[in-house]
Amino acid sequence: MNRRDFIQATALGSLFTNTVLAADKPKPGKPDFTLQGVDVFGKKLDLRDYAGKTTLVSFFTFDCTVCTNDLKLMREFYVRNVSKKFVLIGVNIDQNKKDLDEYNEASTLAYPKSHRFPTVWRMAAGHQDSFGKITTTPTHFLLNAQHQLVLKREGPFRSDDWDNLWLSLS
Repeated sequence: MNRRDFIQATALGSLFTNTVLAADKPKPGKPDFTLQGVDVFGKKLDLRDYAGKTTLVSFFTFDCTVCTNDLKLMREFYVRNVSKKFVLIGVNIDQNKKDLDEYNEASTLAYPKSHRFPTVWRMAAGHQDSFGKITTTPTHFLLNAQHQLVLKREGPFRSDDWDNLWLSLS
């Protein structure tokens, strides 16, 4: 492929993704998103507590195999990069809390405490967030250290999303 074809293919490809383009990159100022609730262990969670950290907020359901795969990979990324001011927050959007409880029980048995990331149930009393209606599972929001949107992905994380995530840590 010559350079011209590559540039055209790249430009067309960017039109069909859900990523934030360079012209739309966040500017310093007020955070774009809020999230408050109680995690699966009863601990109060507020997105503001993670100010200064790159944050990946992932909306998922218990029975979604794509979600399970993405969260497995994101958990590995989280474990390797938590010391680099990175946090992963899972937001379960199942209608039935029993499904989240089963997920939580399985992950508590499967992973050591250092591999667990905060997870909340969106339907819980007192839960508030400004991420809007979620119509696709999974849906991921990558927020910079000021909690402004860097990337939104509806569906599975793509290889270039991992690049964006990695670059957001620097």
